[in-house]
Amino acid sequence: MVTISAQFNGPDGSGNGGYVSGLLARAHATDRPVTATLRVPPPLGAPLTWEHADGLTRLLTHGGTVVGEATDGAFVRDVPPAPTGEQVEAGLAAYPGFHHHPFDRCFTCGTQRGEGDGLRLFTGPVGDGLVAGPFHAHEAFAEPDGTLGLPVAWAALDCPGGWAADFSQHVMVLGRMTAQVLEPLVAGRSYASAGRLAERSGRKFLTDTALYDDAGTLVGRAEQVWIEVDPARFA
Repeated sequence: MVTISAQFNGPDGSGNGGYVSGLLARAHATDRPVTATLRVPPPLGAPLTWEHADGLTRLLTHGGTVVGEATDGAFVRDVPPAPTGEQVEAGLAAYPGFHHHPFDRCFTCGTQRGEGDGLRLFTGPVGDGLVAGPFHAHEAFAEPDGTLGLPVAWAALDCPGGWAADFSQHVMVLGRMTAQVLEPLVAGRSYASAGRLAERSGRKFLTDTALYDDAGTLVGRAEQVWIEVDPARFA
């Protein structure tokens, strides 16, 4: 059983898509890429249960509604390249969420979250269809071994994809995420975040994200499907 704390919201009142997908990935328990699909807005503060069957890991409400499910995954596109230090600084300065943010309390990218309360991961356009920005792995999110847990790491791989598709112009929620954390994110260290819009098809946006350490080594990557929604649904 698991309860998603209100701290880990995306839109107000529902769980952060990357964080909840990371919960699913952790429960699925594999070192290979995992694909997590969210079926309904993840409820906050309500006890949820796990179900494992037919190679799937499902997260269910008390009434049996499937919140999300995880299965073995695979990547289908190239990973975004490591941004330069100049791109990381320029992307932070150009973050559109400083001017307009549909979910400014989002755990990952919300501007109204303080240090140690949210991840404050701000990525902006740096040319060539890419967004970039810095990510500091705050000690407040450390597990006993000094690393960030898989749900927080997946949250860090989440929202840069939405900003690559431009949240400020298209209000979206995460529908599906395939990700893999190649090296645990170490609390107290800083990383470079990159995101890229791969394709748009109607209300669907396909995006890619990556995290690199200060040596330029890839430590995590993701591919996502975002769904454009009516903002009034999350007002």
